[in-house]
Amino acid sequence: MKKKVLFICIHNSARSQMAEEYLRKLAGDKFEVESAGFEPSPLNPFVVEVMKEEDIDLTGKQAKSVFELYKSQKFYGYVITVCDKAKEVTCPTFPGLVKRIHWELEDPADFSGTDEDKLTQVRDLRDSVKKLVEAFITRYGSTNY
Repeated sequence: MKKKVLFICIHNSARSQMAEEYLRKLAGDKFEVESAGFEPSPLNPFVVEVMKEEDIDLTGKQAKSVFELYKSQKFYGYVITVCDKAKEVTCPTFPGLVKRIHWELEDPADFSGTDEDKLTQVRDLRDSVKKLVEAFITRYGSTNY
């Protein structure tokens, strides 16, 4: 039975989407993975662009609602929140007996500067997300919980 993982952030437009796709790509069939947000919003175009550099195409992917997953009675073994410290209070949670993990990651919607500056910042964020996902796979990929 695959371990179920849910990545949550406020909008499901960047960080949680990146984490979901990296886990799907890097872990093979070890996990069943989804992502969702408290206030689903369109995907950040800078995120779509930098993920293409990793051969991950998010074009046309839709944000999901935490509430919709909850209403459909989905349950997960791991719930990973990916909000930054400043917004941690509004970062949604998901009910149930799960292993809760928090990764403090900046929201690319708050990045400033030119488009090139923002792309550089989103690439750095992407690389951080990838490292966290790799560490998660190493730690939990072969356990039974």
